[in-house]
Amino acid sequence: MIPPQRTVLPLWLALLLKRQRRVNIIPPPWLTVESLDEILELETLVFTDSFSPAPPLPPARPVDYHGKSFHASAPFVESCTATAVPHALPYHWFEMSEMLLDAAHDDLVDPDQIRRVLRDIREVRLAKMRKGVEVLTGEGDVVRLDGVGAMEIAESRGFITGVIDGMRKIGASREQARREREEEEREDGGYDEDEDIMT
Repeated sequence: MIPPQRTVLPLWLALLLKRQRRVNIIPPPWLTVESLDEILELETLVFTDSFSPAPPLPPARPVDYHGKSFHASAPFVESCTATAVPHALPYHWFEMSEMLLDAAHDDLVDPDQIRRVLRDIREVRLAKMRKGVEVLTGEGDVVRLDGVGAMEIAESRGFITGVIDGMRKIGASREQARREREEEEREDGGYDEDEDIMT
């Protein structure tokens, strides 16, 4: 009998083999209670108005067998593997954690506590998303979304687009009111475009 050997597989294949009870999955280092507690502490105490930094990008693009460089994407980037940085959430952190907790919970240490800390992190980060959108006034304000995950963007998309549409309507009504005011001034003879340009 051949002893088990460690290898890197795509996540879908690892999950398929795990469901067939043919592999054990080594979770990424950020998916431990200790790392998640530290990330939660960063989110609540250090980065109170922004999101904790995402994992660093690889210094160079990998090359294929023909020597051509390419852009790696999840789950092949290092932040999605067992060699990831332990204190940074990758872009697909929520999806990966849900899949691993569902299919490979026996390979995780204390999966119930991991679920609780992940829920706390998710609530803190979604509250930051809502708080960030509250500052928009339609006057060219921006919200930084560095370090935000894919699922957080998807969940907040309806809320954010609703706020942006509302700001757009407010801006359009302000513009309409300004035009009506200028039209009234022109009709009353109190508005001269040449004077407005000169001032």
